[in-house]
Amino acid sequence: MIKHHSFAVIAVCVVLLCLHSCAHAQTDQPVRQPARPNIVWIVAEDMSPWLGCYGDTTVRTPNIDRLAASGRRYTNAFATSPVCAPARSTLITGQYATAIGSMHMRTGNPSKAAIERNPEAYQNIPTYEASPPDGLGGPLGVRCFPEHLRAAGYYTSNRSKEDYQFKVPVTVWDDSSGRAHWKNRTDGQPFFAVFNFGVTHESGTFASRKPPAQVANPSAVPIPPYYPDTPTVRQDIARTYDNIAALDSQVGRLLDELRQADLLASTYIFFYSDHGVGLPRGKRCLYDSGTRVPLIVAGPGIEPGGVSDQLVSFIDFAPTVLSLASSPADARIQATLDAMPGVPFLADRPEPARAWVFGHADRMDSVLDRTRSVTDGRYKLILNFMPDRPHIYPVAYAENIPMTTDLQSMRPENATPEQWQIVARHKPPVEFYDTLTDPHEVVNLASESDHAERIARMKTALHEWMASTNDLGLIPEGEMVRTRLWPPDGLQPDSGQLSITTRGGERQNGFIDLMVTASDPSASIGYRFEESERWHLYTKPLRVPAHARVWLRAHRIGHVPTEEVWTIDTDD
Repeated sequence: MIKHHSFAVIAVCVVLLCLHSCAHAQTDQPVRQPARPNIVWIVAEDMSPWLGCYGDTTVRTPNIDRLAASGRRYTNAFATSPVCAPARSTLITGQYATAIGSMHMRTGNPSKAAIERNPEAYQNIPTYEASPPDGLGGPLGVRCFPEHLRAAGYYTSNRSKEDYQFKVPVTVWDDSSGRAHWKNRTDGQPFFAVFNFGVTHESGTFASRKPPAQVANPSAVPIPPYYPDTPTVRQDIARTYDNIAALDSQVGRLLDELRQADLLASTYIFFYSDHGVGLPRGKRCLYDSGTRVPLIVAGPGIEPGGVSDQLVSFIDFAPTVLSLASSPADARIQATLDAMPGVPFLADRPEPARAWVFGHADRMDSVLDRTRSVTDGRYKLILNFMPDRPHIYPVAYAENIPMTTDLQSMRPENATPEQWQIVARHKPPVEFYDTLTDPHEVVNLASESDHAERIARMKTALHEWMASTNDLGLIPEGEMVRTRLWPPDGLQPDSGQLSITTRGGERQNGFIDLMVTASDPSASIGYRFEESERWHLYTKPLRVPAHARVWLRAHRIGHVPTEEVWTIDTDD
């Protein structure tokens, strides 16, 4: 006899300054990878391409430079958002944050700094999880892409930041913790391992944080022209470089682990940052200083020392990994790839070249804003939908950066022409920059007749992107939650019902096969046994021994998980 008890999980889930390469880049060649390669992501935080391999020699970065020498360095890689959580939601789902409701910076975790300043800061801001609407993601809906790797036999690990704007289903990672590592897999099992390094995060410049070893000389660091040249500005920039030097050492140790395990020949290594530099007018801004990121990929079939000017967006990362890890026989992955808007940039199969990279910036903590951008790698168009806002608005958390005080004390009459964005109280509705001749994006060419045709073409592309992706950021946030994410009343739905049956209804050799389905096809199904805390991904009938208790969980992203406990008795 089989007994079960149902209950819902009740708690509401909460979850570079750019350096251009002017040299002509080599033509990209398709990558021929071995069967079931390993894949490692090395993710830095809040860092522009301020690295030796990108031409910035302010501090030495020998380990990252060696990685670049062994693989391919991309000069036109962009985050979809200049702030971490929205950008990471795109990386993990392969969907635009504006399409799944994750574009506002923190949907379920209000900023403590903002509330300390103003207890009513979030009075009109709803608390919710990003919830991909029906119709996205193909027959399985939108899921975190490592789940598909797990279904294909990969060991998936994440050390350890998630920050995706929704609670992560238990089906995504074999291990997501401070100890997660590819070494914990079964012998010979292919792996996808993510390592997040936070030393370069903007908080690394806070006065309250212990600084790393001093490497950069404040008197010698480069000062972008939009900053005032003050001792505090120099000190914060120098400390940012010190953090990059510390990051390089951490990356070196991880690469040594792969080398000592003799895994380099079978492993693709991606090094990138989650968005641009964490200093004011970098992070949270759609200029290249906030969105252009370093990207290095090394691995089987990639020629050493390559430099590519191919356009790459964060929307391309998930399909690229799935393409590397899959074969035409992997029907689940192929169906997912077909439903993703990104372009696999290391795929065997030919893909059309990306013409545009799109970006968005919306509410930052408790401060509402709305901007959209498009770039072809050289020209950048920015549309400011709330021009009454300044470029640098008061985000309480960011004001812990010491140099913020210097920027706030600047006055228009004392500013240079290059510093207009820092002192302006309003934004122009349209900004347009030539980042080849103006890499710091301080000369707005929006009114120049010579660029009128190009601006019109880029405006059309940007508006078509917003329409085709059903940009939810254009809707008031409360209305978005009520009508698009959790219709019809804005209350978080559950993940549907689990249906459990037995194959043939008979026990065989002391075991019984459970067949499990979820009423919502977008819900992932996980299971674990009583003696283990580890959750597994359900993909086929589950053979369960007598006396077992099995926990089963259905979880659709952004919905409340539904859980069932099944007991297998010895009764006939």
